[in-house]
Amino acid sequence: MLCESQIITMIDFNNGSFIKLKKVSSDSVEQNIKPLLLPEEVIIGAYKGMRDYVVFTDKRFIAVNVQGLTGKKQDFTSMPYKNVSVFSIETAGVFDLDSELQLYFSGVGKVSFEFSGASDIVQIGQLISRYVL
Repeated sequence: MLCESQIITMIDFNNGSFIKLKKVSSDSVEQNIKPLLLPEEVIIGAYKGMRDYVVFTDKRFIAVNVQGLTGKKQDFTSMPYKNVSVFSIETAGVFDLDSELQLYFSGVGKVSFEFSGASDIVQIGQLISRYVL
């Protein structure tokens, strides 16, 4: 069991080449994610860093760790928003174009995402608010 202070690393956020997630078309990841989604679940946004990616839906986020040389092996980690106890968003500025999302899950710890360029960070924050507040 992880203690509250440990960080979940579904994607290697400590590696500089992975730390920035870029927005991609939901269509580019939908085929892999679709079997995991509930019938009424909707994809809000998809973000990719190298081979790994994160998909935000209206109920949870799913982090996908692509493994192996061919990328056929994939690890899917699903974290429902209803388990978030605290979250923080940092929007992009004029000179700092990156935004950040930090989620604290009861019994699990902190999960951080850093986005480069355009992202729907405010929309994601509003979505999480619906489940947390």
